[in-house]
Order: sequence, then structure tokens, then C-alpha cells
Amino acid sequence: MQTTTLNWRKVDFVLGKRPLVAIILKEIWGNACIYYHLTSHSFMKNSLIIMLMMLSSGIISAQKNNMMIRISEIEIDSNYLKEYKSILKEESRASVKLEPGVISIYPMYQKEHPTQVRILEIYASREAYELHLKTPHFQTYKTTTLKMVKSLKLIDMEAVDEETMPEIFRKFRSK
Repeated sequence: MQTTTLNWRKVDFVLGKRPLVAIILKEIWGNACIYYHLTSHSFMKNSLIIMLMMLSSGIISAQKNNMMIRISEIEIDSNYLKEYKSILKEESRASVKLEPGVISIYPMYQKEHPTQVRILEIYASREAYELHLKTPHFQTYKTTTLKMVKSLKLIDMEAVDEETMPEIFRKFRSK
């Protein structure tokens, strides 16, 4: 039987008048897992704020050996473009909201060629990506858009300056 040692630390935040306790679990192989208790009615907004605070303060750091970055290049059949964008929007929102290991699924399209879709995908680890592929929202996206996709190219990337990532999120939070 294999055992795993977990390291943890408690972090206290206050959002407005509401207390927040975040417990960061870091497994021995470096994958961060976050558990937090939040007393707030606005789960999505506060989850994003918490994640951004933790990223910008260095509590969660993207380690070069663990983080997975990918750009998906997708060409969509123009007959299905509107429907595809709607399904993609729903899937990307669910992934970021529900999956702690999904840092970003940011879909966009070329202005001059709207059937050319690009998705910036950032995962905390390869394991987080593999878990993402098994989620019901991804499976629904994959099966319902299969006939809409003319071509798909997945390009694995490496960050040139991963130390700047927290600053990007810090700027996003201040807007």
C-alpha cells in the first residue's frame, strides 16, 4: 500500500465583512489542491477573487515542471459557428468554475476569420488536465461539437516568463 504525505498551511482572508479560511494542501509530488470554506452567497465571484489573491501573493505558484500550457487551434464549420461558440462558452466557464486544477480556458477567435478558434489552456499539472478530460462538461462539449469541428491541432507550450503570471492576474483583479 502506497502512502502519501500531505503538507498544509492555513491562510486567513477577509473579503468585506466575511471571513474566509483557505487551506492549501501540497502533495509530495508538487500538485497544489485547494480546499476552502466560504460564507458568501456569491461563490463564483469570491472563488475568482480568492484564486487571484493566492496567485498574486505567491501562495500558489506555477512550477515549470508541473504546469501544463496548451494552445488549441480549431477550425469550425461555418454552418455551426454560432452553436459551437455557445457550447464552448458554457464548457470553458464550467471548467474554470468547477475544476481547481484548471487555471485558464480562454477561448477566442480571429477577427478576420471567425471560424478560426484558439483556446489558451493552462492547467496546474498534467494530472489536472487528465481529470479535466473526464468531467461531464468536457465530455458534453466533445460529443456535441464533434460534427462542427473541421480541424483540431493541440500545441503544447512552455512559458518563457512564468514569474510574470501573478502580475497578469494582479492587474486583472485591479480592473
